[in-house]
Amino acid sequence: MTARRGWLTLAAMSAASPRTVRSGGSIPGSKEAAFALSVHSDAPIPVLIAAPHGGRSYPPDLVQRMRHAEDAKLRLEDRLVDRLAEIVAEQTGAALLVARAPRAMLDLNRSVDDIDWSVVDGSAPRSVRHSLTNRRARGGLGLVPSRLAGIGDLWTGRIEQADLEARVDGIHRPYHRALAETLESLRDRWGAALLVDLHSMPPLQPRHPGHRPAEFVIGDRFGASCDPALSSVALAYLERQGRPIAHNRPYAGGFVLDRHGAAARGIHAMQVEVCRSTYLDRHLREPSANLPHVAGVLAGMVRELADQVAALGRGSAFALAAE
Repeated sequence: MTARRGWLTLAAMSAASPRTVRSGGSIPGSKEAAFALSVHSDAPIPVLIAAPHGGRSYPPDLVQRMRHAEDAKLRLEDRLVDRLAEIVAEQTGAALLVARAPRAMLDLNRSVDDIDWSVVDGSAPRSVRHSLTNRRARGGLGLVPSRLAGIGDLWTGRIEQADLEARVDGIHRPYHRALAETLESLRDRWGAALLVDLHSMPPLQPRHPGHRPAEFVIGDRFGASCDPALSSVALAYLERQGRPIAHNRPYAGGFVLDRHGAAARGIHAMQVEVCRSTYLDRHLREPSANLPHVAGVLAGMVRELADQVAALGRGSAFALAAE
């Protein structure tokens, strides 16, 4: 039996093993949890799939304070990427972490310092004003998104600093704690672990006549967040599927990869961007008939990545410590 077939068999067997699903964190102004974490008890593969921008649990007060709420929500969400993530996890046995809190409330792929203080009541801390840590915020897409091209300001007024702190305490901190603990648990079990941080992107524009823009973009912070062999596996697999691909451009990954990718400690992190036109309707709003196929493509990629992660983990100091 080849290694790849062995993994396919093991992943199929994992469907019968129990999954533990737990909710965590809290969404201010709502009774709903900030995220859901689902893991198999036997950790059949050393992969965690996360969807930090899949949340659609909007507190009514948040929506009332949004300008052009429906358009803004659609633009900010990685629309229905959580459904892709759920199918991939089911087909592969990967652990799954899905945000329920919406990106409009708090962006989990940003540092807590990445804040546009002009939308928050109270003075900005001098330590981060005009620093590199809040450069995205000054463009409108920081920890709390504040502006979008074509829409302008997203909010009818400023938010209280206490509200911001509640979002950080209820959403950001527990999500990243759960993410780190799950990756460490997988690493201790396998000797290495991989985070697949799953996102979706609007269709990219062709660079010249006849050019096919990428449908999938693999981001690894230009080699800083995972072993290069893992990016190579992902890119080679997608190329074999005949899908247009790109590596780190225009999306190399963000705060999640910076915070959690630590190859020296056996924890790798990769961002995967999927073009929304591949699995949504022409309005980029509802699922298309192609969604299961795209999920299947991603599941095949995850299986091959799992083989490579396990190979990296075999014989490592972390694997020996876990025995």
